[in-house]
Amino acid sequence: MWDLPVRLFHWGIAILVGISWVAERVNWMQLHFLSGYTILTALLFRLAWGFVGSDTARFSRFLRSPLAAIRHLSRLHRHEADTEMGHNAASGWMVLLLLVLLAVQAASGLGANDDVSVEGPLAKHVGKQASDWLSHIHAVNFTLIKIAVLLHLLAIAAYALVKRHDLVRPMITGMKQMPAGMPAPRMASAKLAILLFAIAAGAVAVLANRL
Repeated sequence: MWDLPVRLFHWGIAILVGISWVAERVNWMQLHFLSGYTILTALLFRLAWGFVGSDTARFSRFLRSPLAAIRHLSRLHRHEADTEMGHNAASGWMVLLLLVLLAVQAASGLGANDDVSVEGPLAKHVGKQASDWLSHIHAVNFTLIKIAVLLHLLAIAAYALVKRHDLVRPMITGMKQMPAGMPAPRMASAKLAILLFAIAAGAVAVLANRL
């Protein structure tokens, strides 16, 4: 169901966001910056993988209409067999929301400052006023990320308790039991994933060094 790149991205982002938060709280800002650059690299990779990756990773496969998402949520109380091939109509929009929030967080961090001694690599280029505005965005947006993560966890719990759907195990193993006769999704090449990640890492490294 889920290829290794998607699973590594999912759990990697969860760990990196935690590292970024802890590093900021204890003032380990070099680690905070390193984690932020890694998140930016992962997001660039996931953007590309959403267009050329495996079937269940592609935006075109899991982003459906808002009306489809509402219809799906209206059936949340029903105990039905899990026949979704990848993200369902509602969770697809949650994925997009999380990706957008993470992108805003990484981008705003590049120009943020703490009004003391730490500033992002873009802060000196955008000016103090713009940097202060980006700092505000960086702070407010992280609150939105925490809310989105909480909603994500509540949704997983709801699917487990109400519909008896285990959404965690497939994201760990990559495997999911489906009704007989349903074809497995096409998996993209691991070599392509490695190439795309290397390009993303190279782009972020160039950006960080030039800034």
